[in-house]
Amino acid sequence: QVQLRESGGGLVQAGGSLRLACVASGRTSSAFNMGWVRQAPGKERENVAAVAVTRGGSSTYYADSVKGRFTISRDSAKNTVYLQMDNLKPEDTATYYCALKTAVIYGLPNSWNYWGQGTQVTVSS
Repeated sequence: QVQLRESGGGLVQAGGSLRLACVASGRTSSAFNMGWVRQAPGKERENVAAVAVTRGGSSTYYADSVKGRFTISRDSAKNTVYLQMDNLKPEDTATYYCALKTAVIYGLPNSWNYWGQGTQVTVSS
């Protein structure tokens, strides 16, 4: 069983930055995906970013909507994944969920095995 706990959401003006963090606890395999999914009211969930982790290293993937503005990173010693969000736009307003997939997908996964509770990000214009 894996538990995910997010932090770092908040209210920011357009053009500003926020950093989300997600700490994973419990049993994780040596190869997995960890990432961020967002959902705005009335809209479908959107995979935002993911990191694929294997024994040989890691690789990152982004939705087109956030490429060049968001950066996902991982601190393996802390079992933590970060999402640095820069140049935020009002359309980035959503609840952001940390998610983990217990298998490696070299891309943005279509499904996840574990979810965090979510953290709200609100970008004002």
